[in-house]
Formats: sequence, structure tokens, C-alpha cells
Amino acid sequence: MSQWTQKALLAGATAVLLTGCLATLTPVDLRDFFDPVAAKRFPERNPVIVIPGFLGSRLVDAESGRVVWGEVGGHYAAPSTPEGARIIARSMRDDVASPNVQPDGVLDHFRFRHVSLRLRPYFKILRTLSAAGYRDEDLSRRLGDDFDGQDLNSFQFDYDWRLDNAANAQRLHAFIREKTNYCRQQHQLNDEPEQEIRFDIIAHSMGGLLTRYYLRYGPQPLPADGSLPELTWEGARHIGRVILVAPPNAGSVKAALNMIEGVRHAPGFPFYDALLNGTFPSGYQLFPRARHDAYVDAEDPSRNAGSLLDPDLWERHDWGLAARDKDTMLQWLLPDVPAAEARRRIALDYQHRMLRLADQFQRALDLPATPPEGTDIFLIAGDSMPTPATLAIDAETGEVEILTYDRGDGSVLRSSALLHQELAATPSDGVAIRPVSPIAFKATVFIPRKHSRMSLDPIFADRVVYWLLEAKRP
Repeated sequence: MSQWTQKALLAGATAVLLTGCLATLTPVDLRDFFDPVAAKRFPERNPVIVIPGFLGSRLVDAESGRVVWGEVGGHYAAPSTPEGARIIARSMRDDVASPNVQPDGVLDHFRFRHVSLRLRPYFKILRTLSAAGYRDEDLSRRLGDDFDGQDLNSFQFDYDWRLDNAANAQRLHAFIREKTNYCRQQHQLNDEPEQEIRFDIIAHSMGGLLTRYYLRYGPQPLPADGSLPELTWEGARHIGRVILVAPPNAGSVKAALNMIEGVRHAPGFPFYDALLNGTFPSGYQLFPRARHDAYVDAEDPSRNAGSLLDPDLWERHDWGLAARDKDTMLQWLLPDVPAAEARRRIALDYQHRMLRLADQFQRALDLPATPPEGTDIFLIAGDSMPTPATLAIDAETGEVEILTYDRGDGSVLRSSALLHQELAATPSDGVAIRPVSPIAFKATVFIPRKHSRMSLDPIFADRVVYWLLEAKRP
């Protein structure tokens, strides 16, 4: 093996470790934990849907066939070129359509230069489910099983992770309707009694935010007037159990830092400028809440620096789309707008709208509400890794740096996964004060692993399969 190939493999392997939502899982022999009956088929078993997180789906430009995410080198959309940047970015104008980028499966390999690296980010979780009697089309094909298109009860939901999570909830609704019809047909083919079809979901990272929105509001979009959608629990009608894995329920400081400074996902990877990232609606929805004191003044850390969802803060510090020294990239993204001043107005207006949309999305998720009977939410999170907790902002220069760390999985704080935000009692002498969550978790398990490696622990497989197959249901 040449020295260059070794370096390429090393860089690609580093990508697996550093890309937060590419959860690489290892197989676990469930026979160590469960009776063989767990691997048998029974009609009452809910089919399961696996939902990846940010960066967890391959994206391809439908017009040119260029890979938007899932490849570095070759025929890919390079963020450092005008054409590549235009394909990667979302349109900032309502009257101009975004490039026709489509999800192309849950990411199973990443091509780095001339080396194809089999990442299989969610492959191993499907192996775990397979050992417990779940059958997935993609996994069956890879393993060389005799696949006849029947008796599938495990499905992968790929999606464009750049988009607003509420918009992706609409696509999830359509996906569930499609798979519901498929499952009904399978019951008929097997001469099984007709029954209500409900799904269980395993959602990783940002996929958990998408799932929580869908449970509460179904396919409703976020209202254009900034109000909250009606809390109907429409999505919960189709869902039995949800297992959230490392969800940034209260946001992630690392995600916010990437939106302010830009990000290189691994050594050897291209740099994704903050201005380019600023066209992704979902990126803003991952910001931590200001009420958790996630942002402080660099000169006086005891002073809250306000909300990162404040458009004036971004314009004042030239962050993201508000950067005054990046008109070249704005020309790439807005080639038909000749004047720099007009380009800046468009960029600022778009950034303002995306920040307000993120605030609306977070308020919709943070509203305390209990799921209807028959829908249970479980949590698997990390709590032993140093995780960025506080971002210090220089009020003069706009420079930011991580000031403090706390317990978490390296990317998402323990308190974020739990969404601790309110006090259980009013402060008074002799009254204990404790944080509570607006999420009614049925059960919670903490695993001492990193964000992308949590499922390496046997406890992960043990809990997932127990909650899906053995834990008593209403």
C-alpha cells in the first residue's frame, strides 16, 4: 500500500470518527441477551424505521448526478468552486428554486479521493435488528439473502438533512403512509388478520428532533406568521415507540460553532464556509437555548450574551451570511444579482428568516406536552465525555471560543439530551429545586461513549431490543 493511500485511508477513517451523526455501529450477538424467540416472526411486532441524523444521508444533484454529500474528489460538488457551492447551497430567494438535490439512501460509504471507504454508518444497527427478527431490504441485498421483496419490517428513512426539520416531517409522513400500505399488503399475503399498523422508530441525533416534531404535529409545516402549529399528536397515531439516540434536544454548542466559523469535517476534507452553511435551515435549529446560559460575554463570563437566534447579533459580528468580506461567494450563490449591496440585502433577509424559523421550531418542540397513551419515548444518551457547554463571545470582535465543558457525549450535553429547562419548584427555604424536562421519557439509559460510537456498547443493543420486543406495551 502506498504512503498516499495510507494517508487517504487514515483521513477517511478519521471522518468516521469526527462526523458527529455518522453513527458507526458494531454487531452484537443478541443470543447473549435474549431468548431465540426474539428472532422469530410474529404479526404483532411493530415494523421499525431507522432515521439518521445530520450528514447521515447521501445527497445527489438530480440534474448533473454530482454528489453533494458522500464523496470527496472525483465528480463531486466542491464547496470551493462556484458551481459546487451553488449546488450545495439552498436558494436564498423564494422566486428562485434551489438546485434539485435529492437524498440517495442512508450513507453507507464515503468515497475519499480515489479510495472508497465503506462507512456503513447505520449498517450495524440493522444487523442488530436482524438478529432480533427484523428484515431490511438493503441489508438483505448486502448479505446476499434470497430477497423477494416480501416480509420487510425494518425500513431506512433517508432525507435532505440541510432542510427545515418541519419540512422533513412532511416527507416522513409520506414515507410512513407508503410503508403502512406495504405492511397491510404483507398481512394479506400471509393470511394474517387485519390490524392497525404502527411503527417503532430509532432516531439518531438530529433525526430525533425531526421525529419529535412529527409526533406532535404530523405533517403540519411551521406557520408563516411565526405562530406555533396546532398540537394534534397526529404523528403519534402512527408511532408506538420512539428510541432517541444522542438527540440534541436543547441544541449543541459544536453545531453553533460550525455555523459561525465554518467546518472541515475531517483532515483532508474541504472546508465548508460558514456563509455556505448559513443557507441550511436545519443548522440554525441545532443552536443551544440562550436560557441555558450557553452564550456568555468573553470579558465577563457571568453575563449572559443573549440569544444566538438574534439576527442583529449575526449582523453586528459579520457572522455567516452577514459577513461583509465574502461577497465573492455571494456572487457565486447569486450570479444574477449584479450589485453587492443587493446581494447583501438578500443574504441578510434570508438569514433573518432562518433564525426566526429556528426560534419557531424550538418553541414548538419545547412546549411541555405528554404523548397520548400508546406512544412511548425512550432515551439513550452519553454522560461521561467532556462536551462543549458554554460559548464565550467577544462583544467587540465577534470572536468565539469554547469556555467550559460539561458531561455529555462529546457533541451533545447530557442536559441537552434530557432537555432540562424548567424548575420543579419555586425557590424557597427548605424546598429542593431540580430541573425537569418537557419530554415525558418512558425510560432513560446513559452510556459512556462518544456521540458517534455510543452503540458500540452492548448495553445499547440490550436496551434497544428489550424496549422493542419485551417491555410491556399499553
